[in-house]
Amino acid sequence: MDELKQDTGNSPVALSLGTLDQLPEGIARPTYDRAKLTPGIVHIGLGNFHRGHQAWYLHRLMQQGLAQDWAIIGAGVRPGDAAMRDRLLAQDCLTTLIELDPAGTSAEVIGSMIDFVPVEEGHGPLIAAMSDPRIRIVSLTVTEGGYYRDAHGKLDTGHPDIQHDMAHPDTPRTAFGAMVAALRNRKEAGIAPFTGQCCDNLQGNGAILRQTLVGLAQGIDPKLADWIDTTGSFPNSMVDCIVPATGDAERLRVLELGIKDAAPVTHENFRQWVIEDNFCLGRPDWDKVGATFSPNVHSYEAMKIRMLNAGHQVLANAGELLGRPTIASCMADPQIAGFFKKVQIEEIIPHVASVPGTSPAAYLDLITRRFSNPEIRDTTRRVAFDGSSRHPGFILPILREALAAGTPISGLALTEALWARMCYGTREDGSTIEANDPIWSDLVATATRAREMPNVWLQQTQFYGELAADTRFATAFEGWLTDIWDNGTETALSRYLNKM
Repeated sequence: MDELKQDTGNSPVALSLGTLDQLPEGIARPTYDRAKLTPGIVHIGLGNFHRGHQAWYLHRLMQQGLAQDWAIIGAGVRPGDAAMRDRLLAQDCLTTLIELDPAGTSAEVIGSMIDFVPVEEGHGPLIAAMSDPRIRIVSLTVTEGGYYRDAHGKLDTGHPDIQHDMAHPDTPRTAFGAMVAALRNRKEAGIAPFTGQCCDNLQGNGAILRQTLVGLAQGIDPKLADWIDTTGSFPNSMVDCIVPATGDAERLRVLELGIKDAAPVTHENFRQWVIEDNFCLGRPDWDKVGATFSPNVHSYEAMKIRMLNAGHQVLANAGELLGRPTIASCMADPQIAGFFKKVQIEEIIPHVASVPGTSPAAYLDLITRRFSNPEIRDTTRRVAFDGSSRHPGFILPILREALAAGTPISGLALTEALWARMCYGTREDGSTIEANDPIWSDLVATATRAREMPNVWLQQTQFYGELAADTRFATAFEGWLTDIWDNGTETALSRYLNKM
């Protein structure tokens, strides 16, 4: 980090409770007494998104003198989470949020998180925290691919981690095993279950979390599984805010504001949170600060997942191949932006319904502006990460509906071909694409064989299932992958844009 030691005038203030009154003018900060906060939520997966989204909504409530008994205790289940714990505890779990808007930058310090449990093998401290009757919600952001689902969307009971947690319920490996252990403790102590709140980009995310916990508990104690299923709550929700990963540029921004923050978060000037009002032990009044409670979460999440999340994949693989470093730079490329718009209008929007207050066309205008924001350095690499989860989760459901309806699929097939070409591991200029998926080596091996035999890519049944046997899709995919290898990505994009 030596490159960040630049002259920013006065020395930056090291962020902590004791220095809040020393922060530069214009930096908003907590007005509530943090010493009076008590915990109500354990959140697993303390990355940037949670702190820029759910924790911000709670902070806003606390600024109004509300939700003082709903403070967040952070948690993690990976060894790397321990480093985040150290950074946050060193600054009293405070976080600087920097809003990046072409019209101007603003910043605030939020304080809705008050502790972070130790990250240990077997997750004893996490289980103890979730067993505490004061905890009424356990929420998660563990990525779309973190729910141990098989190719059919069911719990993968054969996965070694799930097998371990079923055999060793007191010392689990996974967040879900820890949640089941805590729920067992609560059941045995006569304490009601907490609400399990998934905040990941999954359609029906609450139902998926229920499936994971109940399925895991079924392999440990069927009576416990039934208790979780019948007395627990798992609200579906849709979350949305573009929150880039923190790197040197983001750390420099916070220093330039006069704050020394080891874990700052930058974000766009847009947030959305739509939640099913299904909480077995109460909840904060998030609707008082902009969240929406609705029984029709599915429509909101379908619009967002199919247009924004799928749209990200349409952009990212082409952008990675052509060396465009950020999503904003992808949108500044006429070919990539044209590809994005054409796929959205012709192949995605026909399968998206309107929601209260907006239409698919209006939502496309909104995400086009958001993706084009040059202040948001959302890297193409981050968006392209974990394609083995994101393509099956975001692109292929639309493709299946389009095939069933007989609507256009050429651009969706091209999107899959671009992913296959990207997984070869080199860009068009010959530079190397570093490993960017949990199963990267397998994808590279398959992509290498698919260069000569494109259909090999579609034989990955864990992703494509029956789609490989669909002649219309397979023909389009093979044609596009061959075209990309023979003539390059730019030519393929141009041919798609010129197709009537």
